[in-house]
Formats: sequence, C-alpha cells, structure tokens
Amino acid sequence: MVEIIRPTLVINKDVCLQNIEKMAQKAKSHKLRFRPHFKTHQSAKIGDWFRIFGVDAITVSSVQMAEYFARNGWNDITIAFPLNILEIGNINRLAANIKLNVLIENREAATALSKRATNPVGVFFKIDTGATRTGIDPSKTGTINSILEILSNNKKITFKGFLTHAGHTYSALSTNEIFSRHFDALLKLKNLKKKYQSRFPDIEVSIGDTPSCTLCTNFNGVDEIRPGNFVFYDLMQYNLGVCSLDDIAVRMVCPVVAKHPSRSEIVIYGGAIHFSRESLINVDGKPFFGRIYIRNNGEEKLLSERNYLSKLSQEHGIIKVSQKSFNLIQIGDLVEVVPIHSCLTANLARKYLTTEGEEIPMINT
Repeated sequence: MVEIIRPTLVINKDVCLQNIEKMAQKAKSHKLRFRPHFKTHQSAKIGDWFRIFGVDAITVSSVQMAEYFARNGWNDITIAFPLNILEIGNINRLAANIKLNVLIENREAATALSKRATNPVGVFFKIDTGATRTGIDPSKTGTINSILEILSNNKKITFKGFLTHAGHTYSALSTNEIFSRHFDALLKLKNLKKKYQSRFPDIEVSIGDTPSCTLCTNFNGVDEIRPGNFVFYDLMQYNLGVCSLDDIAVRMVCPVVAKHPSRSEIVIYGGAIHFSRESLINVDGKPFFGRIYIRNNGEEKLLSERNYLSKLSQEHGIIKVSQKSFNLIQIGDLVEVVPIHSCLTANLARKYLTTEGEEIPMINT
C-alpha cells in the first residue's frame, strides 16, 4: 500500500464498478445507448472498467480529452461542449480516425464547420431545456432551420439530432422536482424530434444529467444517456437524494497538521486547490465543503453532520468538530473527506489511489 503523506484522492474500485454496472443495466433495460461522460474521471484506466459492461461509445468535454481517449482506443466519441471554431483543425484530425460527434448551437460555429470540415463528422444541436447555461431554446425552430441549411452545404457533416444536459436538476429541492424537470425536458425534446423526424428519420435525442439518469424511469423518445458523475457520486448527489453515502466511491484523504481546542477546529493539509470552493448548506445553516470519516481503533467512523469541513484557503482546510470528535483526532492522523463535487475534486487531484493501493493516472499526468 502506498503511504499517504499529502492530500490524496482515494477511490473504491468495487463501488465504482457497482455504479457502472447499475447504470449500464438501467440503460439496457430501457433500450438506451449508454454513452457515459468521461469528464468525471478523465482516466484511461478507469475508462477500461466501463468496457467490462459493454460500453463502446463515450462522451467528453473537450477536444483535448477526445484526443486522449482516442489514443487509448476509444473510437466513438461525442464532445459535449459547444464547438470551439479555433479547434476545427484538431477536430478534422480526430474525425479522420474515429467516429466523432460535435455540438452546434449558433450560426457562426455552423458556418465555420461547414466551410472547413474535411472528414465525416456528426453534429448534435445543443438544446437548453431549462438549465440556462447555453444552448438553443427549443422554441427557436427558425434558428435550428437556418443552422441546418448552413450545415447542408458540406456533405461530410451529418445531422445526428438534439442533445441536452438538464443541469437544473442539480438545483432541485426534492426528488419530485428532479422528476418534474426531467419530464419537462423530455417533452421539449420529444416535440423537436417529432417536428424533424420526417426529414431526418434517424434523428436521435441524447440526455445526460446524473440525477435524472439515476432516479427517473421515463425515457420516452430518448435514444441515449450520457451521465458522468454517477461513477463516483458525491455529497451533492447525496444531498439531492440521488445516491446513498455507500454509493460515493471517492474521498480526499488529508493529513492533520494542527488542532485548536479553543475554537474546536482541526487544520488539515487540504484546501481549495484540492477540493474547489463548491459548498452546500449544513444542518447548522452554514456552508460546508465535505463530510468527515476517521479511523477509530481500526474501524471506519463517519462523524455526525456537526463535524464538517468548514473553511478552505489555498492549502489549508478547517474542520469544525464537536468536543467528543476533537479528542478522537490527533496531529499526524489522516482524515477522509467526502467531497461536495467529485468531478471538480478529481480534476484538481490529477491522479488517484485505489483502496487496493493502485495508483491511477489521469489525462496529462
């Protein structure tokens, strides 16, 4: 086992495999293509775990990530991020060797791709179904039609269909609200599909948020799902009621470097450069950045919600603890912090250590 002496992101492989298998089985039972988003783990090694369950098509969030996974044997990739016209040269090189899909949501990007695409490439239209981050409003069929006309000028381009990420499920206040937002997104996409299906018989609908893909059972009109966070889950998903604590496969293990009894605070080596500054509101009404596990007499122990990662600076993390828990943790101990958002935490860590002691690199490490 590798000795942990600094902040280390530890993943439980068995839990990851259980999460992957469960989502793969769900996709199969609903006759959906399972195209998981690899931006969460960003690792060729972890990517191989998906192959065990028959996954052969993936989603990524950047051209660079697509290049990395293409080098590691993945040949059916969707870049689920609006087309960056400055990278069309890289996209052409990728499309020469793999089956590649890109996202379009405006005439400018469509024009650039239509003029410069030199190899077959699939295009999904990014549709905003309520997240209001980016994408075409589903009512703007005039915009959709004009973009389709632009793309038709290049026979290398194939219109694949409509894609959305219902990210507003992450701000839902209940599981019922997740169901409601998911159903609303389905209605919008189903109407678009119906409107264009006579012109494009093979048109597809692709959805991708982990809350909907985990909880919901209505996928009427959907052809593929693209969840990513589910491989690890995190406290954000737990707080939404999407997963249990036992489903969370990732923890940041941090050394204890100081104790301050007058404030009931413990200082760890593990700050904003390890966790990011995303937070949730704790039971005491204050923001927190992670839940705490400790090892007590060789046994794993989850501390109550009154014990939490309360502050972050660059390398420092401050854990607020009860008096009872304060006495359980000593300088030099390791504490395990369940992160709020596993995707950003993994991106900051750049590598993993499994509970079996295997070191796993990520892209560009």
